[in-house]
Amino acid sequence: MEPPLRDGLPPVVGPHPRVLLLGSFPSELSLAAGEYYANPHNQFWPLLGAVFGFDAAVAYPQRIAAAAHHGVALWDVIGRCRRTGSLDARIDRKSVQCNDVDALVAEHPGIRRILVNGAAAHDFAVRHLGTALPVLRLPSSSPAATTAFAVKLARWRELLVP
Repeated sequence: MEPPLRDGLPPVVGPHPRVLLLGSFPSELSLAAGEYYANPHNQFWPLLGAVFGFDAAVAYPQRIAAAAHHGVALWDVIGRCRRTGSLDARIDRKSVQCNDVDALVAEHPGIRRILVNGAAAHDFAVRHLGTALPVLRLPSSSPAATTAFAVKLARWRELLVP
């Protein structure tokens, strides 16, 4: 039986975004919680907290406020798709409907670059987004990625700190 089409999460954009950070599509935990990177094993919030000096263990609204304070907007490349489980490799590529990233960027002209979280997000972005902004790949924050935290953090700092 084919999995149902699932909708992703809405964008999270503060008053003065300068960077749009895109994932591929939210995990099952994130969809259930209605929160970006809700899986406690995902290193997204610890990485972002280390880059900007905030406590990644605070409640989700405070983490979102901290990201917005530092000009980071969050969304995903894919807005709707079929997937069994949470792995990007299980996304049914024929079902992918991408978010309108160009419209979001046009609505927020302070966004000067797009960062994608991992290889799958990068692959989908390169194939499906028409943006004129640079699209740069961050090492994946996924618990499935085996790159050392310190290596990830160095690259995240390099790309996120103005």
